[in-house]
Amino acid sequence: MNGAPLGRKKLPQLIALMFGTLALHNVQAQTADGNEALQSVEVRGIRETLKRNLAEKRDALNVVDSVTAEDLGKFPDKNVADSLQRIPGISVDRTWGEGRDIFVRGTDKNLNMTQLNGQSVASAYWWKNDAQSRGFNYDILPSELVGSLDVFKSPSADLDEGSIGGLVIVRTRKPLQFKKPFTAQVSAEATYSDLPKKTDPQFSGLVNWVNEAKTFGVLVALSRQERTMRRDGLENFTDATKYNIVDQNGVVTPNAYASWGGGTPIFRQDRQRTTGNITLQLRPTPQSDISLNYLNSDMKMDNSNQNYLWQIGGLADANNNIRVDNPRFINNSDGGKSVVGGTVGPVNGVSFEPIYREAYVKSKVLDLEGSYDGDNWKLHAQAGTTSGSGGSKHDRNFWFTGNTRATINIAPDTYEVKYLDMSPLDPTKLTLQSARDWIRRMESKENYGQADLTFDLENPYIKSVKVGLKYRDNKVQNRRTIGSVGPGSVGWIPYTLADLSSGPSPMISQEAATAGSLTQFAWVDDGLAASKGFAMYDKGMVYKEAKGEYYRIQEKISAAYVRADYAFDKWRGDFGVRLVRTKQASDAYQDLDGTGNYVLGSVGRSYTDALPNINVVYDFRKDLLLRAAASRVMARNTFSDLSASTEVSGTTNAATAGNPLLKPYHANQFELGAEWYFADASLLSATAFSKQLDTFIYTSTAMENVAGVQRPVTRPHNADNGAKVNGLEIQWQQAFGSSGFGTVVNFTYTDAKTGAVAGGRKLNVIGNSKNQMNASVFYEKNSYSVRLSYNYRSKSYGGLDQGGQDVTSAYGQWDATANWDITPQLSIFASAVNIGNELIRTNTTDGLPVGVYENGARYSVGLRGKF
Repeated sequence: MNGAPLGRKKLPQLIALMFGTLALHNVQAQTADGNEALQSVEVRGIRETLKRNLAEKRDALNVVDSVTAEDLGKFPDKNVADSLQRIPGISVDRTWGEGRDIFVRGTDKNLNMTQLNGQSVASAYWWKNDAQSRGFNYDILPSELVGSLDVFKSPSADLDEGSIGGLVIVRTRKPLQFKKPFTAQVSAEATYSDLPKKTDPQFSGLVNWVNEAKTFGVLVALSRQERTMRRDGLENFTDATKYNIVDQNGVVTPNAYASWGGGTPIFRQDRQRTTGNITLQLRPTPQSDISLNYLNSDMKMDNSNQNYLWQIGGLADANNNIRVDNPRFINNSDGGKSVVGGTVGPVNGVSFEPIYREAYVKSKVLDLEGSYDGDNWKLHAQAGTTSGSGGSKHDRNFWFTGNTRATINIAPDTYEVKYLDMSPLDPTKLTLQSARDWIRRMESKENYGQADLTFDLENPYIKSVKVGLKYRDNKVQNRRTIGSVGPGSVGWIPYTLADLSSGPSPMISQEAATAGSLTQFAWVDDGLAASKGFAMYDKGMVYKEAKGEYYRIQEKISAAYVRADYAFDKWRGDFGVRLVRTKQASDAYQDLDGTGNYVLGSVGRSYTDALPNINVVYDFRKDLLLRAAASRVMARNTFSDLSASTEVSGTTNAATAGNPLLKPYHANQFELGAEWYFADASLLSATAFSKQLDTFIYTSTAMENVAGVQRPVTRPHNADNGAKVNGLEIQWQQAFGSSGFGTVVNFTYTDAKTGAVAGGRKLNVIGNSKNQMNASVFYEKNSYSVRLSYNYRSKSYGGLDQGGQDVTSAYGQWDATANWDITPQLSIFASAVNIGNELIRTNTTDGLPVGVYENGARYSVGLRGKF
């Protein structure tokens, strides 16, 4: 089936026509019906959903924002992270085109937890260079399966610890929440991705049945999403290694940084995500409720990345010398220098690396929850297990090189190279030198149990008291097996690129390129890679476990908590304390003598935290309330940072290592805000917040012996000084009477500062953006709705990098959606995502480019039925 011409020529135009038709039809309907008819229209859909969200926010004792399922359906979002970005204070990492990780109130993605129905979800990542974090991989969860989202920005004692920015709780639907005995919902759509010029199908469905007595129900939901993804880029592989740069006159510049190299990658991925959810709910008596929930998400993410490369550091000799004619340098923040231009070669002046991966991400959850309402008391219990895995069954590469001189010029957002003695379009100039295969598996599993008892009190001040216990036993594990093959191996054939190529690549990175950027080259044909390349080198591939990269971390977390809810006069809120005991064991193979003779070792420790909190609400008048909150919170370090392993980079000569003795993060945080509900479905609010962290994580790099090879090894450390994040959230939401128009706007400002690290250097807070804004304008009337949304995040900071610190440029994205309810049961919808084809640009604070990526726009049109 040839879907590309249809998508390329028809689908975006069809969606544009639908947007325009809806707008015109609505104007005509208003003119024809007159004001009297307008007043008789029942307002529902977007406006009713926003109204319900505000009601939940208004009644809450915490600082919390909510989104319900109908609202999720109105967003042009395929996963939960993209939906969360509409909430004040939340921004999204879009490196791979869809939201995968979230940042809350200027804090790093690793300082925010996401739970499913109040419990953790084990998740993993597929890419070797992805660290095993505590964050939730939002790739696995489509928004169609979600009932509601709650973002708690101030804690209560009965909410799990582990978040400093905010705790996200994703709630799935339950059968007895449906009013009708039988409900079926189904949607089908076609999504066109502009960069690869492909159209892919999407499907989701839900069936719910409730018995006549409304005491038992069954819900089955399924989502199937296919997506052809392409990401174009220009890259510079920064490195912490220092070299001696020798020019054509023999002049030596010692101890200078040099990037390993850089290139022009074209990344292609075929994503297939299948997520199923089955829930059984039983109410044997009016006082009791039992539910069993099972969720399974399976993503196949086979992909290829073909990168035409230049090298600088990769050409160093055994004495760490690099010959560079006419080298140019810049100064680094740490007092060093980095080479940013010159001519290298002619030996191995060009290299080319096609990579083919069979990748996957899987997650499962089995959860049993029950409650019983007694006279003035309520018992609640929950127990379950969750497991996740991710990685690659194969990660095969080809390593081609050729002889030529190459002139390189790198600067902020500038990646330029000129091969002086050959054309990148000529495949005969490159010869296969070696190949390898990586088999990586990242696993996580958690078993949990929780029980709490709530007592309703006849007290003029304290209305209820909840006491509870929770136990979590989680384990994460990471391992990699490396296969190698090359000249002398069984069946080895020294192919030229011409033997595996059928022509040039498409034009790449047109939006990101500058005048001297490489944007097209001879590349490997996918079919020839499998039939000739893999078939040849699989005969001689020899596999060996990378013991230095293995680690296993087990945590046993016990918590006890007490929470009291109070209300008197115009005051209400809660206060309490959570006591948490964490016991950790970090196992890894250690190369104790530097010869590669690994011995399994273990580092254990435990610590206890007392986390008090108070939330205060003052109902100043019916439409105006004031909020305040104070709490002590904590967050644990990422599993990769806590590992005792040492992992060699997949690209450069460098390695990264963990530190199992890292102290967790702690913060004292405060909130003060006002919320004015000035009209129906309308809100104007402002909240000031402050977070005072006792530490943050920074890295240092030193040369170490790793299995007999001297490598620069980067390790994490606790800063002796902490960080402060002060900020202000402003939210404006309004439905403009009976006009059908409305808006939702929020803005978050954060002022984040850190103390000095070892050596007196100050860093920017990782993950922080000073300004964030989300804005939506909608129109809804006469069964039609149109919504235009804009999401903006100012520049944000990453980790230390080649003498400086990574900084990602400001990013703003336009999305749109439209919906037409043809009948009460049937609707047609369309969406447009990343309409302006925004680029993701990262440089260092010293002016070194790191990467620029283009994901392209996406358009979809679909049909939704409700029965």
